[in-house]
Amino acid sequence: MSDNLKKLSDEGVSIWLDDISRERLKTGNLTELIRDKNVVGVTSNPTIFAKALSKGSAYDEQVRDLAVRGVDVEEASRAITTYDIRWAADVLRPVFDRTDGVDGRVSIEVDPRLAHETEKTVAEAKALWWMVDRPNVFIKIPATLAGLPAITATLAEGISVNVTLIFSLERYGQVIDAFFEGLEKARANGHDLSKIESVASFFVSRVDTEIDKRLEKLGKAGLNGKAAVANARLAYELFEQKSATDRWTALKNAGARPQRPLWASTGVKNPDYRDTLYVEDLVAPQTVNTMPEATLDAVADHADVTGDTVSHGYDEARALMASLKEAGVDYDDVVRVLEEEGVEKFETSWTELLDTIKRELEDKAG
Repeated sequence: MSDNLKKLSDEGVSIWLDDISRERLKTGNLTELIRDKNVVGVTSNPTIFAKALSKGSAYDEQVRDLAVRGVDVEEASRAITTYDIRWAADVLRPVFDRTDGVDGRVSIEVDPRLAHETEKTVAEAKALWWMVDRPNVFIKIPATLAGLPAITATLAEGISVNVTLIFSLERYGQVIDAFFEGLEKARANGHDLSKIESVASFFVSRVDTEIDKRLEKLGKAGLNGKAAVANARLAYELFEQKSATDRWTALKNAGARPQRPLWASTGVKNPDYRDTLYVEDLVAPQTVNTMPEATLDAVADHADVTGDTVSHGYDEARALMASLKEAGVDYDDVVRVLEEEGVEKFETSWTELLDTIKRELEDKAG
């Protein structure tokens, strides 16, 4: 194992791979990453699945069988994606057992077209939980306004949830409250709180991409590349504050586990920035960093892991956010745009996935 990756793990950061594919599973690559690079979890999303289906022949046999059965595109998409998730969950099961269920998790996302429909999201989450049928799965639900009550309702069913597409501090606070409420209802419903896990996926690089673009237009490029880390650090401060409340203490005493902050979108999009920026500058206990493989390799090769780089930077982060406001950057508008774009991108990827499966089904049906 890379010394850098071991240092990261020793600091309390769980390393998850932001990718999944049938090819990766068939070749044993995921097993190798668990063994050699300390990967202890996997995340997926519609974009990842659309990319996986468009390459190679790993899915041909299953698609051919689905075509013979005459299933429709929607059913085929769930059969294909849940198969990969089950397989990955089985590969990660030893990690799940070793960490008492904290890690060893695999995430699958609800249909992104349901992002603004609460009841349908809950129904979809329950269906995916049943279809995958593994204790170490996370159901990903976007942190839209309609997603908040869906998060609560899904947790209340005893289902572990990965809350995705969080960009703003205000929304993150609402997500934590939805998590608390979900656990309170789960307890009332008779569920064992120690068996329910959750992470809150706070997106990072996209914040810099959007704010940097605005700073360029304002002629304030000196502040480029700093907003995303500052935003994430303030999110961690909020996590600490909420963890110190009586409400959380009561849940913790009932067996609940914390909803860990997860740093998502940590691949650096600007080539002028360090390719390990969103890992090195976001090291803190009880966090998850989900990385694309290129970022994972970069961290293993040349990251400088120097301990906690989050909890001592709150004042600096607030000052940076104040400077952005003074420069003319409208934070509320930034996070609104990012949420809308995030949902739209996943909807587009889901449509691409369905189109790819449709073509494959038609081709295999002859």
